Amino acid sequence: MSEVKPDIILKYFKNLTEEQIAQFTQLYDLYSFWNAQINVISRKDIDELYERHILHSLAIAKFCSFKAGEKILDVGTGGGFPGIPLAILFPETQFHLVDSIGKKIKVVTEVAAALGLKNVKASHLRAEQVTDKYNFVVSRAVTRLIDFYPWIKGKFARENKNAIQNGILYLKGGDLTEEIKESKLKAELYPLSAYFDEEFFETKYVVYIPQ
Repeated sequence: MSEVKPDIILKYFKNLTEEQIAQFTQLYDLYSFWNAQINVISRKDIDELYERHILHSLAIAKFCSFKAGEKILDVGTGGGFPGIPLAILFPETQFHLVDSIGKKIKVVTEVAAALGLKNVKASHLRAEQVTDKYNFVVSRAVTRLIDFYPWIKGKFARENKNAIQNGILYLKGGDLTEEIKESKLKAELYPLSAYFDEEFFETKYVVYIPQ
């Protein structure tokens, strides 16, 4: 078992069950193993896995708590971010993780199976090929919003089950003024520095685009 522990996750998420703590603890060894075979995270980034990938993914949970029975689509999930950490945190919510690169979906499938996540479905698909409807679409800076939005337009369930309206929850960093302007989308920015103290989060946001 690895010496790298999910202390930074426990710092911000106090009410985890023993099972959830065990699952977050397993992630380092699982991703170290799979990343050595199929590069889904920058090699030099693996030691920063908990801060830069897992906690970053969980920023969405600080903004919005998913409800039991809600369906979430993770577009361009790569090795499973933000979908896998969110699926651990919200075991009653259904997550569909899609990526156009098959070997990345293999990693997602193997990690989800090793963790015993029953609420994760992984598909080797482009977002445009997805036919189901979802409460929220999540993603980590896959592309510019003007290009991203057409992929997922029309994939939202009509019924809202949450305190906030169904929509996009997009993790992105830097100055997003121009990108939002060119997209012509009604976007709200929530700085991650409001949730987390670490320097890594100073210029990063949850971008919320209600449908």
